[in-house]
Amino acid sequence: MKLNGLWDHADFRRLWAGQTLSMLGTNMVAVAVPLIAAVSLGASVFQMGLLLATEFLPYLLISLFVGVWLDRRPKKMIIVAADAVRSLILLSVPLLSWADLLSVPLLLVVVFGTGACSTVSDIGNASILPALVEREDLVEGNSKLEMSSSVSNIGGRTFGGLLVQLLTGPVVIMVDVFAFGLAAACTLRIRKKEPVPERPADGPPSSIWKEIGEGLSFIFGNATLRTLVLVTFLINFSAIAIDPVFLVFITRTLDLPGILVGALLAGTGVGSLMGALFAARLGKLLPFGRMVVWCTVAMTGVELVIPAATVMPTGVAFAMLMFVQVAYAVLVIASAVNIRSYRSAITPDAMQGRMNASTRMIVMAGTPFGAMAGGALGTWLGTQWAIVVCAGGIGIAAVLLALSPVRRATGIPTELPAPAPAAA
Repeated sequence: MKLNGLWDHADFRRLWAGQTLSMLGTNMVAVAVPLIAAVSLGASVFQMGLLLATEFLPYLLISLFVGVWLDRRPKKMIIVAADAVRSLILLSVPLLSWADLLSVPLLLVVVFGTGACSTVSDIGNASILPALVEREDLVEGNSKLEMSSSVSNIGGRTFGGLLVQLLTGPVVIMVDVFAFGLAAACTLRIRKKEPVPERPADGPPSSIWKEIGEGLSFIFGNATLRTLVLVTFLINFSAIAIDPVFLVFITRTLDLPGILVGALLAGTGVGSLMGALFAARLGKLLPFGRMVVWCTVAMTGVELVIPAATVMPTGVAFAMLMFVQVAYAVLVIASAVNIRSYRSAITPDAMQGRMNASTRMIVMAGTPFGAMAGGALGTWLGTQWAIVVCAGGIGIAAVLLALSPVRRATGIPTELPAPAPAAA
């Protein structure tokens, strides 16, 4: 049977299957590990916070080195190794638990190890896609991978939580061991041979610090890339700042019942899936530059609707906030898919690892500070004004886009960019 689009592309299907299994396993781990710590090990609130922080720490510590590693070697085997090692690290959890040797410090080591493997796998999957598909197919490819991410986020966490109740945490971790093993097997079946990165014929090996500097210089030396990374940072920072304030707003300011709170939080997942579905159509409907500008303006406007819920009856307020949750997620994911595809399209293959690694590290660096900023603003200004200020951060991103060369970009480039200079 003839399939449509990239579903007819065997290597993309293998990458998609591997990444989907990997994301499903990651989301199940995100539920199972904290429950093991809290219920089985009696972790304190401080230790629970450490677990969460440790999960994101590798993105800040090793991303830049991972980018260099991926650009120096064929990426497929690195992704396979990351998923295989992640499977082996997780295997220690049920084994230690059944031997009654598991502790919170050991769980922290496991979380850091799996987080490091996730960092390698995430950057590697983003970097290998342009080598497997044509530039004009990048938006479709990223859309399909983003759909998997959305479904895995909803299904993996729900399924993981249910399995923990039915089978206990260690058994769920065993399921994840198999999921990451299958992910490695799927990626291993990719047949297209990646070009071997060119290295200097003579002279000493290139310094890893020099290559990290080349990656950062490539981003900050290109006005379009620099703007897209800065805008993504601002949007992520502002969204993370809104999250804790929004939760207090709907539970305390509006005093919504738990069932409505749960429905609102689920709306984000629905919107993310819709955004992934509509990303390619939106990219065809509007030129790239205008599309990302108007999406960012619309994100700002949607978030500014939230405070108005205080003067509405409960039913109307809930409907308004559900619209906000779904619409904001649609706009964020649809623009993110196109931005990610544009970044990949204008980046030489030899620089993909460092570009994706540098971008992710910069964007992720704002996560803890955004959460703290949101909490501080909510305390000082109250929830309504804090949301307005945070929405203003997204508005600044829209202004930066409107004043930058990005606004004039017409579409995702289909020509291969000029090769990046080889490291000396």
